[in-house]
Amino acid sequence: MEFTIKAGSPEKLKSGCVVAGVFAGGELSAAAKTLDKASSGALATILARGDLDDKAGATLMLHGVPGIEAPRVLLVSLGAASELTDKRYRDAVAAAARQLAASMAGDAAFCLAEADVPGRDLAWRIAQAAQILQDSTYRCDELKSRKEDSKKGVVHVAFITRAKHGDELQAALRRGEAIAEGLALAKTLGNLPGNVCTPGYLATTAKKLAKEHKIKVEILDRDAMEKLGMGALLSVARGSHEAPRFIILQYKGGKAKDKPVVLVGKGITFDTGGISLKPGEGMDEMKYDMCGAASVLGTFKAIARMELPLNVIGLIPSTENMPGGSATKPGDIVTSMSGQTIEVLNTDAEGRLILC
Repeated sequence: MEFTIKAGSPEKLKSGCVVAGVFAGGELSAAAKTLDKASSGALATILARGDLDDKAGATLMLHGVPGIEAPRVLLVSLGAASELTDKRYRDAVAAAARQLAASMAGDAAFCLAEADVPGRDLAWRIAQAAQILQDSTYRCDELKSRKEDSKKGVVHVAFITRAKHGDELQAALRRGEAIAEGLALAKTLGNLPGNVCTPGYLATTAKKLAKEHKIKVEILDRDAMEKLGMGALLSVARGSHEAPRFIILQYKGGKAKDKPVVLVGKGITFDTGGISLKPGEGMDEMKYDMCGAASVLGTFKAIARMELPLNVIGLIPSTENMPGGSATKPGDIVTSMSGQTIEVLNTDAEGRLILC
């Protein structure tokens, strides 16, 4: 999805759909008032029939409204004007995103960001909207042999402002897009099956991320971990044929002496429970046991795209937890990097072992 910001009046915009907000009781937002005036009161007449619920996130798609250049007008409820919150604004944007995704409009003029959310400026509202709209287009179809080729869905959104916009709003737009891109990376890594998203795959993803952005990456293999004495992590990896990886990411956007934010993400790319085997039902979902790692990688993508003035370190211990002839057994005692011994009573408690 592509985004732009433009100044203009909604009734004159030749887009596939104009999106405007309505408050509870049929109270029109500024954009909706402009559309209503241009249509000689058509919007108010339709709303008086009660087809749009007062709850934030309710929607009503109108076609061929007289006096409006756009062939479609999407009205979105924002709830009571005096009770508009961050959540209700986001709910309204998400509802609009769902309608636009199912529409043949192609492009849309988005006026919801004009809503006066207490404590939030226009830049915040645009950033949130861009993030939600972009995230609504996410699909995980990389491994499908036949991808769905749908002609539906808006591909370009113009955020409409009453006055000329400056660099602040463009930065907000990039911020929203960056967070959506980070979310997409995290979701994709989580959705990939365990035979694709292995510890090695996470390491390759980290290297690619470092190559694309100003991020430093270091990957520790089994030998390096053994030299460092990472016995707790290696004990979990013993039963797997997939080699473990310890991924270290560094983003330096702050001052040299600034203390870093450190993110640690669990990277169990598949968790059978080891010798303490999990029940078979639902075990396929244990590919999600690396979503901590996915979150760290997604966060690094977002902060690098936004060029945040922070120093951030990411630590991702990654392995599979599998049963096997060399797997750690219940009752075994292993030694952690700090030199402390740990008695493993249940091998399905692997998370604390790799994170410590």
